[in-house]
Amino acid sequence: MDLELLASLRTPEGSAALAAAAGVTGTDPLAAASALRARGIAAPLAAAALTQADLRRRAEGKFGADAAAMFFTRAGFEQATRAVVAERRAARLRAAGVATLADLGCGLGSDALAAARQGIRVYAVDADPLTAALAEANAAAAGLAEMVTVECADATSVEVERFDAVFADPARRRAGRGRVMDPRAWSPPWDFVAALPGRVPRTVLKLAPGIDHALLPAGAEGEWVSVDGDLVEAAFWCGPLAEFPRRAVLLPGGGTLHGSGEQAAPVGTVGRFLYDPDPAVVRSHLVAEFAAGIGGRLADPQIAYVYTDESVDTAFARRLEVTDVLPFSLKRLRALLRERGVGRVEIRKRGSALEPEQLRRDLRLRGDASASVVLTRVAGAPTVVLCR
Repeated sequence: MDLELLASLRTPEGSAALAAAAGVTGTDPLAAASALRARGIAAPLAAAALTQADLRRRAEGKFGADAAAMFFTRAGFEQATRAVVAERRAARLRAAGVATLADLGCGLGSDALAAARQGIRVYAVDADPLTAALAEANAAAAGLAEMVTVECADATSVEVERFDAVFADPARRRAGRGRVMDPRAWSPPWDFVAALPGRVPRTVLKLAPGIDHALLPAGAEGEWVSVDGDLVEAAFWCGPLAEFPRRAVLLPGGGTLHGSGEQAAPVGTVGRFLYDPDPAVVRSHLVAEFAAGIGGRLADPQIAYVYTDESVDTAFARRLEVTDVLPFSLKRLRALLRERGVGRVEIRKRGSALEPEQLRRDLRLRGDASASVVLTRVAGAPTVVLCR
């Protein structure tokens, strides 16, 4: 994809090519390309249309029906905010009274579109010309061109004080280098990003889920979001937007757990039920708050497995029923599983250096039954918790 091909795809001829490509996507690539060329579509346009059709199909999981009219690059699609996350963020901004928003590092425009649908006027910028053009095309395709202004610009050049709020999503990848771990090397760099709340109090920063809690601005809320159990992002809500020190959000259901992130959970024995908390709960340091909510305890103060003696329904963790607890011994574990005819195991681990796939090979299982094997520590000792 380049600017010339994008312009071609937005013409009537390009629309026809996209429609034709949508009809053959998922088939043999050579046959699909031949089918488009047989219709008189030039090879470069046919290739671009087929690529878009494939990306649109893959993007349905992130963007739903909107994906069918959007324009993508592979990298942009992979890094774009999921629609369900952007929609929740936009609704929260609107509820806070935000009417105008500066979107710094807008990417393909997912957050800008969600904000516009909430009635927020968005000024979106991206430093990459093609990415900015794609965001503009996506706003037009969504019928939101009047609500979203897109420009190719350096985020540091934007007069952010003109807006009610700022949303910043610094680029954390570089072509040929993959993820950039040092915040000072992000684009824009962390010193600029961290200074935004001082310029516009209602600032939201979208960051990687593994962000260091120490980078959370004073008084801000750290929010970790998972979608269908997959931890997808962290966001720092600054100034008057902050409601709690830490929050875990589960989507699409919208369940939230909040607290200080500094509470200590009680420690005791392994119970009849083991709970493996959602990664948003673990990463937001809210395991103690989760444990308190279900009347649970840890079996080791450093391990984020929670135990109860009675079954408790919760959306914030996977619940397993404990059948056996034994000190780790490969020989003993293999014998126990063979005795019970277990041929299929799900292996989970926290606090163990063992590699699950190597353990699976070493167990040499056979049988029709299944079980969950949890590799963990109890009171500091390597332990296997066998569950169903």
